[in-house]
Amino acid sequence: MKTPSEDDQEEMMDNCKASRGCYVISIAAKLVNMHPQTLRYYERLGLIEPSRSRGRIRLYSDNDIERLQYIQRLINDLGVNLAGVEVIINMTRKMMEMERELEELRAQLENSVDRIHQTRARRRVIQRSEELDSS
Repeated sequence: MKTPSEDDQEEMMDNCKASRGCYVISIAAKLVNMHPQTLRYYERLGLIEPSRSRGRIRLYSDNDIERLQYIQRLINDLGVNLAGVEVIINMTRKMMEMERELEELRAQLENSVDRIHQTRARRRVIQRSEELDSS
């Protein structure tokens, strides 16, 4: 097993945030009660993508830990196999992307409706002004 150098340890401390890697594989494995080889296997399957230090050491973030716990729940609690886990993760990701896109479209629609209302209000003001001028 490769031990982190002082540079790697310093980089890990700097990067320790929810979405950035800060746990080496041995710590991550303990946090989720899995064997380190299982984490490597999940990485090979594409279920998890830990970041890497300059020394190529796997660094697991809090988000990675949450995903591993989610995978564990799917397998242990729901009896889903790894192929099913992959499908569920991909569908969940796609659904979240679609929800974000829908929110963007809603915001654009609300913007457009507001502009239409403003344009109509301006037209009414102009129309009243013209009616007053003609009388």
